[in-house]
Amino acid sequence: MNDEQVMLEFKKSMMKVFDMTDLGKIRFFLDIKVLQKDNGIYICQRKYALEVLRRFGMEESNVVMNPIVLGFKIGKNEKGNRIDETCYKQIVGNLIYITATRSNMMFVVSFISRFMVRSTELHLQAAKRVVLRYLKGTVNYGIFYKKDGNKQSVAFIDSP
Repeated sequence: MNDEQVMLEFKKSMMKVFDMTDLGKIRFFLDIKVLQKDNGIYICQRKYALEVLRRFGMEESNVVMNPIVLGFKIGKNEKGNRIDETCYKQIVGNLIYITATRSNMMFVVSFISRFMVRSTELHLQAAKRVVLRYLKGTVNYGIFYKKDGNKQSVAFIDSP
């Protein structure tokens, strides 16, 4: 039996037990667009990224091509002006979800998530640069899983 026959048999057995409908190939799953082609599968969160930009009022912001500025130092900043931590946590939370298809943002998002308690304007400025300005310029980025590839993970990151 080949893979397609196994899948059809599995669907039939599930439909006997559960009230199910076959809707065909998946197109969206949890705000992740799934594009299935003969040579692989591409996943992207463009729609979600645009919604995040709209939610935080950054859809008209200027685009930056690097998620972090070289030499930019960020720490606890105990003396800085405090901000609404709820807003900062929402930005970071949205960014964490976006890293499901954007591994190039993982380091920066992990870094800014350290400052979710006692957040200051400096932390918010860094989060807005990453999330909102870098994300705006890269909303179409995603992950392509190549079918029958060489079985090695290859990553290309343009950040320094």
